Amino acid sequence: MYRTWLRMAVVSGLSAGLVVAAAAQQNSVDGTVEKIDKSAGKITLKHGPIRNLDMEGMTMVFRVQDPSALDRLKVGQKVKFEADRVNGQITATKIEAAK
Repeated sequence: MYRTWLRMAVVSGLSAGLVVAAAAQQNSVDGTVEKIDKSAGKITLKHGPIRNLDMEGMTMVFRVQDPSALDRLKVGQKVKFEADRVNGQITATKIEAAK
């Protein structure tokens, strides 16, 4: 009985982890850095569709939630990022160089 319960708990935990990982991947967007404005904390990205914002692919300017991330990026670089509305502005909430 205990083993059955333990197996169910492990399977349940693994399933929940997979759902969270899948959701994070769904919100991840591929893009290319077109321009960086460190003083304003903004980045211009050419990007694919952003599903959670119901947005088509395009080139646009994003505020960056963590401006120090701009120090690790350069124009022309491929990135993976997540975006959301923060205080009414579309913001790159997570951004990193693509692998």
